[in-house]
Amino acid sequence: MKFRTLGRHFKEGSKSVFRNGWMTVSAVGATTTTLLLVGVFLAVMLNLNEFATSVEDDVEVRVFIERTANEQQVDQLGTDLEAINNVASVEYSSKEEELEGLVDSLGDQGQAFELFEQTNPLNDVYIIDPSTPTAADSIAEASRNLDYVYDVDYGEEIVQRLFTFNEYARTIGLALIVGLVFTAIFLISNTVRITILARKKEIEIMKLVGATNAFIRWPFFIEGMLLGLLGSIIPIAALAGGYYYLYYYLRDSINFEFVQLLPFHPFVWQLSGLILAIGVFIGIWGSVMSVRKFLKV
Repeated sequence: MKFRTLGRHFKEGSKSVFRNGWMTVSAVGATTTTLLLVGVFLAVMLNLNEFATSVEDDVEVRVFIERTANEQQVDQLGTDLEAINNVASVEYSSKEEELEGLVDSLGDQGQAFELFEQTNPLNDVYIIDPSTPTAADSIAEASRNLDYVYDVDYGEEIVQRLFTFNEYARTIGLALIVGLVFTAIFLISNTVRITILARKKEIEIMKLVGATNAFIRWPFFIEGMLLGLLGSIIPIAALAGGYYYLYYYLRDSINFEFVQLLPFHPFVWQLSGLILAIGVFIGIWGSVMSVRKFLKV
């Protein structure tokens, strides 16, 4: 395509955006509202996914060793555990280290457990890091069948509920985002379709005098792209400002130590780029779908 022809298409598409007045305002408003909702859902879902992933990565299988096992038997158990499928690493923790960790985790209340230093009732433990969080169940089951194992624990009920919740949350979030995007496509396509109806005769004449479908389609393509671009500006500004305030001012007052927000940089810029891409895609797709049937003369 010649540069002059491309310039003509951009000029016609831009003129159409301003020429349609309230129809343009309607399309941009619908896109802005939809993209704002999409952006909020994306920010929540991506932070929730990051939190869920970090929690899943913390899943570990604790294998408690029989107190009667000697040093050679303990070493053999460690070797057998390393041979289990999907085991990333195996770390040994003595009963003294376990007691020290328990005391530290309880703070001032843990001082009462210091009385057990001479008669430590805890077991030595092997701590297994699964290669994937979902492998914890199979690793725990295989560990229970080994010799010198007193007990195996990985918070089975909590872990399974966590995996189920994460799966449902991701599926529902994705479905909502896709639904909002298709809603915006529908709104923009209807807006563009109305503008095309007003120019139906013009399109028919252009077709009859030999204009190609691509030549006719390009101005509408540009128009849809500009509508999507304009509709992305306010959501990007609102989301960037809101997330900046949340990340730098509110997170300390909320004081949720177990919830870590994604860093402002580069998350907001990535989110902004994604919103912009979705907005442009919505505008282009809506225009392309609207103009198709009017090209059949």
